[in-house]
Amino acid sequence: MKIKCRTISRGVAEGEVLLTNDAISFLGNVEPETGEVVEPQHQLYGQSIAGKVLVFPHGKGSTVGSYVIYQLFKNGVAPAAMINLESEPIVAVGAIISEVPLVDRLEKDPYKILKNGDMVVVNSTEAFVELRNE
Repeated sequence: MKIKCRTISRGVAEGEVLLTNDAISFLGNVEPETGEVVEPQHQLYGQSIAGKVLVFPHGKGSTVGSYVIYQLFKNGVAPAAMINLESEPIVAVGAIISEVPLVDRLEKDPYKILKNGDMVVVNSTEAFVELRNE
């Protein structure tokens, strides 16, 4: 199944879905050395975002979050790709400078069609997400 979307940061990546209903503040919620979510109240607490297709509604918090995404990339623990309901400048800038594919505004609600562990391809260059394990 291919789902059309809006491109924010171009690229192509494949990986396992890690989904949360919680917004993410990369500054303070995610450890840049390991990619682990360290905010105890966060739905993904204790899990690593490294190499995952991270699905979350939107970012929040400090503009320094863009640089934290870049630190994740430099440390080899960034997500493979990110999917938002509606992206905002903090996550968009972080994804672009880190060359992490980022899309939003999927034509179908990602929370209704994706679940943790699904394998997907995010092709933000051609503006689609493809679910691989049907």
